[in-house]
Amino acid sequence: MIETKDINFYYGDFHALRNISMKIEPNTVTAFIGPSGCGKSTFLRLFNRMNDLIDNTRMTGTCRVDGADIYRKSVQVDELRKKVGMVFQKPNPFPKSIFENVAYGLRVNHIGNRAYVTGRVEESLRAAALWDEVKDKLKKSAFELSGGQQQRLCIARALAVSPSVLLMDEPASALDPISTSKIEDLIYALKKDYTIVIVTHNMQQAARVSGKTGFFMHGELIEYDDTKKIFLNPEKEQTQNYITGRFG
Repeated sequence: MIETKDINFYYGDFHALRNISMKIEPNTVTAFIGPSGCGKSTFLRLFNRMNDLIDNTRMTGTCRVDGADIYRKSVQVDELRKKVGMVFQKPNPFPKSIFENVAYGLRVNHIGNRAYVTGRVEESLRAAALWDEVKDKLKKSAFELSGGQQQRLCIARALAVSPSVLLMDEPASALDPISTSKIEDLIYALKKDYTIVIVTHNMQQAARVSGKTGFFMHGELIEYDDTKKIFLNPEKEQTQNYITGRFG
């Protein structure tokens, strides 16, 4: 479970997130939608403290993952990021072989058992629906893969260290429709084992893959409910206007 309470976030003097409280249940897909600059990616990055890498930012409120406050001083951020993996907008494979891309997190964590690493790489590639396409070319460069395959490779890399949460920031926005469909099918399949949070500008995608949807605007969480309710019967006029294309 992910739970936030009264989150406020600032880039310098800019108040980017305002009083956001939310609960995300385990083994669900939650989508964040809203116009550009509304705060949805900033909020997503709170869950694995990626915003810590940005200078002159600060946060108030609490953010808990599985009941633990992830912003307390004793938290090991590297350990948190193993538990809360992230896939970015554009595929970002490392300049290594397909195998070593997936094994990277295991190597960093000093796991040297060859049989374990090999097994984990295969398991992760299978989970990312990529194994059958790459099993005969694991030693080849990851850059030889298509964009959609590279994105699934990045998902496999995130899965290899056994996270419980997977964050996806516009994971299909740089992909063609066929690759996008494969990513969506993958998200749907992974929810049985992972809690997935996805930021998307594509409202049809949110409707297809998510069980819950949060609508953000001007740094505020306007509405958060079952995806069907958000799209078919939203409570807030602002949500209705966005869903129907009257703005944004």
